[in-house]
Amino acid sequence: MEHWKIERINALARKAKTPEGLTQEEKQERALLRREYLDAVKANLENQLDHTYLQQPDGTRIPLKKRKK
Repeated sequence: MEHWKIERINALARKAKTPEGLTQEEKQERALLRREYLDAVKANLENQLDHTYLQQPDGTRIPLKKRKK
C-alpha cells in the first residue's frame, strides 16, 4: 500500500476526532482506504506464512499447511 494512502487514513482519523467531524464522502473514502489497508495486511501475512517452515528435531523442514475452513 502506498505511503500517501496511509497518511490519508491518519489525516481522516484525526479529522474525525475534531468537533466538525467527517463529511459523508470522507467517511466513504475512509472506509475504502481502511478496507484496502486490511487487505494488504492480510496478503502480507499470508505471504509470510507461505514461506514459513517448521524445523523438526532431526533437521527436516516442513512447510506450514493451510487450514481447511
